[in-house]
Amino acid sequence: MLTVEQIIAAQKAQVATLFDLGTKALSSMEKLTELNMQATKAALAETTGHLSAVMSAKDVQELMKLQAAAVQPMAEKAASYTRHVYDITSGTSAEFAKVAEAQAADAQKQFVAAVDTAVKSAPQGSEPAVAAMKNAVATATAAMESVQKSVKQATQMAEANFNAVAATAVKAAKATKAAA
Repeated sequence: MLTVEQIIAAQKAQVATLFDLGTKALSSMEKLTELNMQATKAALAETTGHLSAVMSAKDVQELMKLQAAAVQPMAEKAASYTRHVYDITSGTSAEFAKVAEAQAADAQKQFVAAVDTAVKSAPQGSEPAVAAMKNAVATATAAMESVQKSVKQATQMAEANFNAVAATAVKAAKATKAAA
């Protein structure tokens, strides 16, 4: 049975965790906002320069060259922007995952402690039930660890696929520029 002090300590820890996660989420939003402002300013400046060059084109061939020359940098910048967004969001997700793992580990420890306490006060003849309970706890723990490992592997695969797609997009843009 939990004491009042234990309940209060658990609530304080939960509030502290909530504020920590809120701070991390705000920090992530701040980084995304800053990135978006920089990207918008850069895009505005580049568009102004490109439009000025297009307006001063003397013939259709020069116009086509200007348009073709603009394709590769745009694709590279889009890939870079996407990469930055991915880095920010995956970093925040990783921090949230660490907190969730720590919370799950703490809850598991508390559950095991409660089971151990219950086992110590179990009546004579309940050894098979106690053994079954301990086995169930061990199986649940192994299952949770397996799920966490699978999620990490899936995340790593998704990141590798993202990197491959980004690299392919940049290569395609370079090939388009070279063909023009």
